[in-house]
Amino acid sequence: MRRRVNVALAPLVHSAQKASLRFGQVWRRSLQLRVVVSTLTLSLIVIAVLGVVLTSQITDRLLEAKVNAATEEVDRARITVQSQLNASDDGSTLKTRLDSARGALTEGVAGQSAGSAGSFDSVLIASDAAPLSPTSSGPADQIPEELRRFVQQGQVSRQFTQVNDPDGYVGPALIVGSPTVSDVATLELYLVFPLAGEAKTLALMRGTMLIGGAVLLVLLAAIAMLVARQVVLPIRSASRIAMRFAEGRLKERMMVRGEDDMARLAMSFNEMAESLSVQMRQLEEYGNLQRRFTSDVSHELRTPLTTVQMAAAVIHGAADEFDPILRRSSEIMVAELDRFESLLGDLLEISRHDAGVADLSLERADVRLCVRGAVTTVRHIASEADTELIVDMPAEPVNADIEPRRVERILRNLLANAIDHGEGKPVLIRLRANETAVAVVVRDQGVGLRPGEEKLVFNRFWRADPSRVRRSGGSGLGLAISVEDAHLHGGRLEAWGEPGEGSCFRLTLPLKRRQPIYGNPLPLKPAGGRSPEPPAVRTEPVGPLRKGGEPADVRAVVAVVAADADRDGSSR
Repeated sequence: MRRRVNVALAPLVHSAQKASLRFGQVWRRSLQLRVVVSTLTLSLIVIAVLGVVLTSQITDRLLEAKVNAATEEVDRARITVQSQLNASDDGSTLKTRLDSARGALTEGVAGQSAGSAGSFDSVLIASDAAPLSPTSSGPADQIPEELRRFVQQGQVSRQFTQVNDPDGYVGPALIVGSPTVSDVATLELYLVFPLAGEAKTLALMRGTMLIGGAVLLVLLAAIAMLVARQVVLPIRSASRIAMRFAEGRLKERMMVRGEDDMARLAMSFNEMAESLSVQMRQLEEYGNLQRRFTSDVSHELRTPLTTVQMAAAVIHGAADEFDPILRRSSEIMVAELDRFESLLGDLLEISRHDAGVADLSLERADVRLCVRGAVTTVRHIASEADTELIVDMPAEPVNADIEPRRVERILRNLLANAIDHGEGKPVLIRLRANETAVAVVVRDQGVGLRPGEEKLVFNRFWRADPSRVRRSGGSGLGLAISVEDAHLHGGRLEAWGEPGEGSCFRLTLPLKRRQPIYGNPLPLKPAGGRSPEPPAVRTEPVGPLRKGGEPADVRAVVAVVAADADRDGSSR
């Protein structure tokens, strides 16, 4: 049964959720709706508070006036009853005497009397002869016992209560009781004042206030909508013009009407748009000049550089015939020309990124090939530094939409940087992928990074330790170009490091172009402790060999991999 009820209610719940989501979207997007609703809410609170206060004040005043008039009426009635009882025949029964006295108070219709406090009914109760069964005249059953106790103690008392008159009135009433002095030892006089008129007055007042409050809310809603519209329309116009401005329509401007705040806002917006338009044109011209300069420099510098390199190669080829000083000079010249060529290439590449003309030629490729290519390129640098390279990659292909040349250049820069700062300790490069991204981590055990340097390492020509010898002969632009290449792919390049603990660089790229990245296959900060049973890893040692032809210490390699193993135990 419960399942049937849930199935039947499912469409209603779904519709309610859709309506809630739609209202939430409208609420977030519409300033006018928020202003109107906020105004109505605050107005409703103010009207409700005022209504409660006014109703309470009017009710108190009506009841106070009723009580004062009833007290005066009781005093007159007590005098009338006393005179009537004193003038009555002593031979009559007590019941007859009480009826006669009550009759003296009765004027009008149906046993009710009309006075300054309005119509009322009277009750006389005498209990001298038989206290347990007193003699009364009038509807004595309508008198509360609590009120009678106060009157019997000689106090003039009053009480608001509900009465059920046999004559037909049912509702609230004010009962005022007073002891009466007469030859009857204990005589109690009660006047019952129906509050029907006051109830009608209060009901009419509440209805009038509700209708007036509703009309006032409608008027406030119209006023708030009108005021909000006057504010929102210029904002919407500015938003539309800003969107067109962003699309390249630089001549769009806002209409200026009047001299109020909105007019000044429109004027300020137009001045800002004019300034942005001028600056954008200047930037466009600057970009064109920079692209032209890049092309010219590339042509003008490469031609003489090629000529000098050819001449240097000829000189270096005949170096055996030179004395040792000239031979060493020719070697230095060739090395520096190669370094100059690399620096020129990096400068041209970073200029293309700055000018926004860097092209990305994507293709579906296996990222493992980029890793192997980068490792092969830096193999000789690792051999010179006596550094072991550990490659940890999945056995199956990791395909992604990338430009292999740029990705391999990023990894080559990261590996060369790790070798330069690894102090001869093993360097790990690890590749993993998930449903949306592929990540490559390059981890070294060298000097590490001080706090704040994980952002500075990507600045151009920045060096943590200028005195450190660079084996890779870098230009100082490698990491800056790597960051631009990563952003060009829609990915990111991040760094982590601690002094004495080494550093870790993580490259994250989407598997498909323009695909958002959710999560990351590899952590940036390595795990803090070692696992007692490190998971099996697939490694490709490509580092230097020792003199006997045997690989470097395998235990050190496994220790590095185990220390940085993923906590989730993913397949390696």
